[in-house]
Amino acid sequence: MPLNSALAMSASGNLSTALDLGTVSFPMSLSSSVQLGTGTAAGKADKAWSDRRTLAASGTEDLDLAGVLLDAFGSAITFARVKGLIIKAAAANTNSVVVGAASSNPWATLLNSTGTITLRPGASFCAIAGAADATTYAVTASTGDLLKVANSGAGTSVTYDILIIGASA
Repeated sequence: MPLNSALAMSASGNLSTALDLGTVSFPMSLSSSVQLGTGTAAGKADKAWSDRRTLAASGTEDLDLAGVLLDAFGSAITFARVKGLIIKAAAANTNSVVVGAASSNPWATLLNSTGTITLRPGASFCAIAGAADATTYAVTASTGDLLKVANSGAGTSVTYDILIIGASA
């Protein structure tokens, strides 16, 4: 089944200050994007998974990137490499969404085995592998394939959206 995908992120700003006889400004921007064709080589992807998920107060879950997640058509997905990951915490959350490596069989190629990212309510995180990068973020079935997502606190649940694009080989 063909998969054509585009991953992009961008930021821009304009820093300015008033002077005696005018205003000086400094526009700045940074963006990254990649178009991925169908396949498993560099610059290609053949697997995608997305979901809106809710974690109970103080709850955690380990997302198994190799063989447990189901695509939109109900087929099991086994990522060998992740080419793009986007996670967005719902703005209505009270607690933060914490993303990191699971305690056993962690998927550690993006955040190492101890790194975490804390997404406060409404915050987003995006990682995009370069089109020419053949290695990208490797997933090793059974030993390095679990991505942990946690609710940072008690009292309320958290909701987050997640999208993963990658390759099966």
